Amino acid sequence: MKKYLTLLFLCSISFAKIGAAEAIVVLANTADKSIQLNRQQVRNLFMGGVIPYDLQAVALPPKNQTRVLFNTKIVGLTESRIQSYWAQMRFTGRKREPKEVDNESSVLEYLKNNEGAVGYLPAGISVPDSLTVVYTIQ
Repeated sequence: MKKYLTLLFLCSISFAKIGAAEAIVVLANTADKSIQLNRQQVRNLFMGGVIPYDLQAVALPPKNQTRVLFNTKIVGLTESRIQSYWAQMRFTGRKREPKEVDNESSVLEYLKNNEGAVGYLPAGISVPDSLTVVYTIQ
């Protein structure tokens, strides 16, 4: 019985860590620290739609786990559907896709150096004072 309780305890800890790893923060480099976005505004920003702020999206590469979670939880499309969408937008010249950087540390560096830039990173990272959390995805 003691073995089962220990196993149950270890499983609950692992699931708690997995849940925490799935949380994502959307950060912005903006002078207005009061900006808060909702889910639809974040989706519009990363899919080329209109939002009431002058912000530029920065994305991670397609195989990145944080990007997969972001696409699932915010955009609501698979990577292949998103790639198809952007291929159509490039062909017609209607919208520009987010700038893509190599990894999470590159996103953080890009955000710190470019005012108006917005990107997403795993929750739990240390957020520099120059950046603002504009949305949190649980």
